[in-house]
Amino acid sequence: MDDQNKNLVIAMALSAMVFIVWMVFFPPPEPRQQTVTDTTNGGIGQVDDIDLAAAPDTAGTDNVEQPEPVEETEGHSAQRISINTPTLSGSISLLGGRIDELLLKNYRETLEPDSPIVTLLSPSESEHAYYALFGWAPGGELDADDVPGANTIWNVRSGTELTPETPLSLVWENNSGLTFQRDISVDRKSMFTIAQSVKNNSGSQAVLAPYGILARHGEPQDLKNFFILHEGAIQIIDGELKETDYDDFDPAGQHRDIVVEEDGWTGFTDHYWMTTLIPSDGPGTKISTFMDPRREIYQTTAKQRTRTVSTGETAIVETRLFAGAKEWETIRNYQNDSGVHKFLDSIDWGWFFFLTKPIFALLHWLNVEIGNMGWAIIALTLIIKAILMPLAYKSYVSMAKMKELQPEMEKIKEIVGDDRKKLQQEMMALYKKEKVNPASGCLPILLQIPIFFSLYKVIFVTLEVRHAPWVGWIKDLSMPDPSSIYNLWGILPWAGPEPGSIMALAFIGILPLLLGISMWLQQKLNPAPTDPTQQMIFAWLPWVFMFMLGSFASGLVIYWIANNTITFIQQYIIMRSQGYKPDILGNIIAGFRKKTKVKDK
Repeated sequence: MDDQNKNLVIAMALSAMVFIVWMVFFPPPEPRQQTVTDTTNGGIGQVDDIDLAAAPDTAGTDNVEQPEPVEETEGHSAQRISINTPTLSGSISLLGGRIDELLLKNYRETLEPDSPIVTLLSPSESEHAYYALFGWAPGGELDADDVPGANTIWNVRSGTELTPETPLSLVWENNSGLTFQRDISVDRKSMFTIAQSVKNNSGSQAVLAPYGILARHGEPQDLKNFFILHEGAIQIIDGELKETDYDDFDPAGQHRDIVVEEDGWTGFTDHYWMTTLIPSDGPGTKISTFMDPRREIYQTTAKQRTRTVSTGETAIVETRLFAGAKEWETIRNYQNDSGVHKFLDSIDWGWFFFLTKPIFALLHWLNVEIGNMGWAIIALTLIIKAILMPLAYKSYVSMAKMKELQPEMEKIKEIVGDDRKKLQQEMMALYKKEKVNPASGCLPILLQIPIFFSLYKVIFVTLEVRHAPWVGWIKDLSMPDPSSIYNLWGILPWAGPEPGSIMALAFIGILPLLLGISMWLQQKLNPAPTDPTQQMIFAWLPWVFMFMLGSFASGLVIYWIANNTITFIQQYIIMRSQGYKPDILGNIIAGFRKKTKVKDK
């Protein structure tokens, strides 16, 4: 086995091994259907809401009660105030003043034109309830009846519809001289601002703490439950990212409050959507995340520091609520322009964040400039190949020199015979003399592995690739190629197999087929190895990769095809510049002749 072919075999075998391990342990996820069971009546139905007056706060010394999950008054219907922005629609319930109905206008469930708009938040009586609550936790001489809670009926002070131009003001008075006001505004994207105020005319000081709560009943209906993607609670606490999967939520009463020293935020993150509480008064805020096992209610809370309001005074506290799509540019603007610390980390960049972040930033810029994500992926491939060009050039020059040294290497083998130690010494001396590094041929291929995985991560987790078309039949670059030989790629009058299914793997699409062909042509730059084992590996490897990548996102397959094509052109030009002229057609014909001889035997 000559060293050049040996290096190629090692590199390809390593790549194949990585892909096989990846497919075995991390197969493409199947959406999971989730139902929420009401354990109080043994069936599917309304699930209890959360109550904000429960166990005392044992995590601090301010003697202010901590929000915990209990029951809601059933059967109460309250007036609703509509929400209408360029990106959001929904309503606010005057029961608790909760933001509990929110739809994302710019996104649909599927590619079908009449597909339902994505629903983010739902009222407590819905099957998959998910909502935001705000209020004041009582302390000192106050009790739960003295402060607004989850079941308080608010009155409208001003506003008939919440829009970016028209904020909403709610008011509630207790029987002891405390007047609570809640002013809610929203921008043109996905950020709400909730200003809570309390005016004290009670004749004595009031001790209380403002809070915000995000609660969801049961796990998300479309939970992916996939290793590469985090879904669940997410926080930034003093610059440190904390992620909690749904399986890892602590039960209520056994959880630990985290005290913020500088700044922080907390929320729930799904694949493409997110809700986040961002307290304006960071230091002293207590962030807690837990679930009620009896009713499977998941909750994250941001309770800001305690206020002591003297009689005749007014205390005002703001909390921002982000509720919307995880659009990279929108989130980046909130981070850079609105001071939401490390908000871009709400996108799951993974372990290779040092690659995934800049790769996506470049991909996003290319997409904006070109106007098509598929062509942006191809342009990204060109840029990556240009960056790696110096290394590739060195590698291909080395491969060309290795071809030139082939006659001398054969002479050395004849002279030393079966003395493998002597053969290795003579080969190393020859490499040193001619300044050739036989291992350099592996480096470009090996460097592609982390880049490939980083791009896989980017394409899987980022919203911008979802439902992004390329050309013709490719309507969604985040999904596998829907074409299939099963219906002659749409010519025959029946549908192809479901993407990601076993049938889809058996009846391969156009993009995976082009991938196999591009790898096969790349092999033909060099003559087939004489060793039968190597011949078999080289013969099967392109088609093994073709079937393995058949269920991957189309955007990733486009990248790999473009990468193979550019590599082929680079290698061909560089090897010719070094005096070696690849006989591609001759290598193809020779390969067919060898197969024919084997069959004849």
